[in-house]
Amino acid sequence: MSTVQLRITGMTCDHCARTVEGALKSLPQVKARVSYQDALAEVEAPGHIATEQLLKAVQTKGYGASLVEAANPPTAAKGDSGLHVAIIGSGSAAFACAIRAAEGGARVTIIEAAEVIGGTCVNVGCVPSKIMIRSAHIAHLARDNPFAGIAAATPKIDRSKLVAQQQARVEELRQAKYQSILDTNPNINLLKGKAHFRDARTLVIARPEGTEKMLTPDRILIATGATAAVPPIPGLKDTPYWTSTEALVAERIPGHLIILGGSVVGLEIGQAFLRLGARVTVIELLPRLLPRDDEAIGESLKTILEQEGMRILSGVQTRSVRHARNNFDLELEGETLQGDVLLVATGRRPNTADLNLEAAGIKVEKNDAIIIDDHLRTSAEHVYAAGDCTNQPQFVYVAAVGGTRAAVNMMGGDAALDLSTMPAVVFTDPQVATVGLTEAQAKDQGLEAESRTLSLDNVPRALANFDTRGFIKLVAEQDSGRLLGAQIVAPEAGEIIQTAALALRNRMTIADLADQLFPYLTMVEGLKLTAQTFTKDVKQLSCCAG
Repeated sequence: MSTVQLRITGMTCDHCARTVEGALKSLPQVKARVSYQDALAEVEAPGHIATEQLLKAVQTKGYGASLVEAANPPTAAKGDSGLHVAIIGSGSAAFACAIRAAEGGARVTIIEAAEVIGGTCVNVGCVPSKIMIRSAHIAHLARDNPFAGIAAATPKIDRSKLVAQQQARVEELRQAKYQSILDTNPNINLLKGKAHFRDARTLVIARPEGTEKMLTPDRILIATGATAAVPPIPGLKDTPYWTSTEALVAERIPGHLIILGGSVVGLEIGQAFLRLGARVTVIELLPRLLPRDDEAIGESLKTILEQEGMRILSGVQTRSVRHARNNFDLELEGETLQGDVLLVATGRRPNTADLNLEAAGIKVEKNDAIIIDDHLRTSAEHVYAAGDCTNQPQFVYVAAVGGTRAAVNMMGGDAALDLSTMPAVVFTDPQVATVGLTEAQAKDQGLEAESRTLSLDNVPRALANFDTRGFIKLVAEQDSGRLLGAQIVAPEAGEIIQTAALALRNRMTIADLADQLFPYLTMVEGLKLTAQTFTKDVKQLSCCAG
């Protein structure tokens, strides 16, 4: 027997440590003890178990592993595995893949055509939008709060200063989370240029200076993201419309902002500008807001946003768009709408059109999204894809975990991506959060399902906050009581939903959830109360009744 020490990366809790420990102990006669705090594994193994087998056992579970005695494989100048991984794109999926592949000893080349690295989330997506939403929320509370003893005040808003502060944080995070990784990891190199496939094994990169470089890597990850999709409305493409990219850095507040699209981006940015002082009209082609979610969500949010002053036109087609004298004219069914700014928020289209995917034999869907399996593999051998350019949900956390698993699989591991308990959040106020199946989806899958909905005026913390907008809805299998899904509209829905996701992941029943201890006067206690409504009237319970 010999003892080795492994450095483990990617662990986020003690449960991760136990998972790694179990993976090592699954090998014959191997004993292991894993510490999450120290990120180390002490392993005792017989002589016939090679170190490579130990490393692979950990990597198949989605974690990184290296010998502590080795010459620091994650930062070695030469890839120990001999594998060359090329990644097209430099966003979350790309860097997640690069980090994990480099930890495994691969030599990684990141190819990026844009001027800045980091992709959508840090530059023009999650980070700047949440900063904008937060600043607008503060302005809203100054103007309108529910407490009788706090006088309302009209906030003085300097949009240019807000944008400057926002973009400074964007640059800070881009440096900390992306550029610094390039600066400190010699196994990861950045190649500026626009890539396309010559065949499944060969990439051609058009460099900024006009030259071309050819690469023949062992593995390829496509992580090119997505950009705003612009609908073919007559006259629209010739106008100076905004997408979310322009809206987030706009230094002036529109007089009347018209938004095409009543889904995530349109509602988040629309409410933010409304609270900063703009008049806002949202036009949604389909019958309700957030049309992919449970019907009650769209109806509830529509009522709340209209009460706040937003005009919402659902089930309305925009027939044409004109722009003249700094104004937009939108011809609708039955009226002409005028505004000084038009935001197009009708979805996002994968950035795959210029990759010459046909030459590599890579299959795509009708919207050009790359088709991948649960191991992030495309239809071309040795080519993987992750993130918004694929047929997976367009969330940064899905992209990142996809990039990590793609790297594990590139290097011989077996890491599947299970999205069955993927939570989703819309950062309106109140927020919208969902996980699992709606009642309609459950029935479409042949499940006998039932649901209960609890309005927030039954949640003590919401009453204490004087903010009872929204509801919590739980869906369960009728016979077993197994939780199938949760849909929440609440000010802190994004914080509540992960508890529901964990319950779903662990196949808890409604009875299990109702029997759990939840801290009193927390919004997440609403999950317990909703679970209790399956068997009792919670209005008849005392405070924090178990």
